[in-house]
Amino acid sequence: MKEHIYENRKFVLGGIALVIVLCYIARLAFLQLVDSDYTGKANNNAFLNNVIFPSRGVIYDRNGELLVYNQPAYDIMVVMREVEELDTLEFCKTLGISRTEFDSRMATIKDRNKNPGYSTYTQQLFLGQIPAQDFSIFQEKLFRFRGFYVRERSIRRYATDFGAHVLGDVAEVSPKDIERDDYYEPGDYIGKQGVERSYEEVLRGEKGVEVLLRDARGRIQGHYKHGAYDRKPVPGKNLTLSIDMKLQQLGERLMEGKMGSIVAIEPSTGEILCLVSAPSYDPHRMEGKQRGKQMMEMQRDPMKPMLNRAVSGTYPPGSTFKTSQGLTFLQEGIITNSTAYPCSRGFRFGKMKVGCHGHGAPLPLIPAIATSCNGYFCWGLYHMLGNRSKYKTVNEAMDTWKDYMVSMGFGYKLGVDLPGEARGMIPNATYYDDHLKSWSGLSIISIAIGQGEVTLTPLQIANLGATIANRGYYITPHVVKDVKGGALADSLLEKHKTKVDPKYYELVVEGMRKAVIGGTCKSANTSMYEVCGKTGTAQNRGHDHSAFMGFAPKNDPKIAIAVYVENGGFGAHFGVPIGSLMMEQYINGELSAASKSKADSFQHRHINYGTRER
Repeated sequence: MKEHIYENRKFVLGGIALVIVLCYIARLAFLQLVDSDYTGKANNNAFLNNVIFPSRGVIYDRNGELLVYNQPAYDIMVVMREVEELDTLEFCKTLGISRTEFDSRMATIKDRNKNPGYSTYTQQLFLGQIPAQDFSIFQEKLFRFRGFYVRERSIRRYATDFGAHVLGDVAEVSPKDIERDDYYEPGDYIGKQGVERSYEEVLRGEKGVEVLLRDARGRIQGHYKHGAYDRKPVPGKNLTLSIDMKLQQLGERLMEGKMGSIVAIEPSTGEILCLVSAPSYDPHRMEGKQRGKQMMEMQRDPMKPMLNRAVSGTYPPGSTFKTSQGLTFLQEGIITNSTAYPCSRGFRFGKMKVGCHGHGAPLPLIPAIATSCNGYFCWGLYHMLGNRSKYKTVNEAMDTWKDYMVSMGFGYKLGVDLPGEARGMIPNATYYDDHLKSWSGLSIISIAIGQGEVTLTPLQIANLGATIANRGYYITPHVVKDVKGGALADSLLEKHKTKVDPKYYELVVEGMRKAVIGGTCKSANTSMYEVCGKTGTAQNRGHDHSAFMGFAPKNDPKIAIAVYVENGGFGAHFGVPIGSLMMEQYINGELSAASKSKADSFQHRHINYGTRER
């Protein structure tokens, strides 16, 4: 009996031993064949993967002028496991930092919340973007600082003082950037604003790597297998912008001391010729290590210089919007070219009143555009929304109206190749059902003249000018003209046709031409080419906003433009003169002596906005 018990114990003990052996074998196989972390640590003991960063693509304007380039710089990297017997005082003195800064940087590297990819085996960024002139002293003493390495980088530099909102800037990646794209590691740089952000994947290129062999003491012995596993970096692609930097410079000068925007578009291509947001800032402020401090200062500025008003600001378009109304009424058969409406200092129906300036009345469409008659377009919308022989309900009429506006590029993003584009606001029937107890054409009549709930971006107003210049279509506005070795996205070359027949655009063009010859835009008239324009005076709680939308030449449009000056008063005060100077600069390549004098005077005509938060 006892022998039988001992016999069973033998099998039990043998089984336990076998299970233990199998567990060890399985664990070893997992560590060597499956667990990449273990493999990585083992490899990091033997190899040093030295990342080689590609040169970032440079940026030019449409005439080949260099705008953004790279300057050599260096990063100081550290492998924490290798740091031994460091003379901290000498190290800090060489780099020009304090002991407190040293301790803070080392603590940040070790903090896995701030540095999720931390490993004692791999290189970590200690100090970045050291200019070449400051690096030479450190390089001479590098052999004394075991565990520290040098990585070649570059600093983004700007060759111009203008175009900050278009160009954008680069900065160190955030944890969210790393999480979104595994291309990035802590310490890398990424485009944060402007084309630097929207064309990041084109500009950044592809990283290279040198696989270096280390001995048991961590000393570099050379390239592993004579560089067989090294990979060369691929440079980023160069960009040519559609921006004319001379035109951009003039626009920023004219908008000094003002808030608002200028956007100019080449109608035939959709290329943006200038994109001014005022106030602006010098792009040099965002270079290198000073970026963080400069950015905080501008973010505290109540004038919000970092806000790109051209694509992110939304405003009531005022009377520039009347052109879209005339086109809609013509296409829907609400009016004809000869339809005349009364204007007794505005639109009056019962208790509803919309004021207007003095001019002859009644009048048909073309002179209504030329004189910017409020009454005409209010009557047109009233008759459209109240037409029960064409639309069963006011809701159906309202949604039809909105469809026309959307086809003209309003109410949704146009798709410009810049970050932060706003969509503006075009109301529909559901909106009014939700926000008003009851409504009719009378209660919302102000939308006919670009007021009320309607808001557009300056980009959308300029695009309206391009659409009229093209007699019924627009190409998606874009700021990049060419990608060297690549191609623009198809969406940026797409032609968008509106719901209005081209023949009706000719009537609106004629009205805009009349506005320049003898109407509200007459200060834009010139003998050099035919200008077509439309003023806008958008009501505001304070002073009215001054707006202008136009294009030239009339029959061979080279430029369409929108000018929007916050609190600038009538459209003729700021919008028209600034717009006419911009068109002259682009079409002629320079300003006449008289126009230069005029530009100087406008440059010094500031608007007092006070210190209120905006």
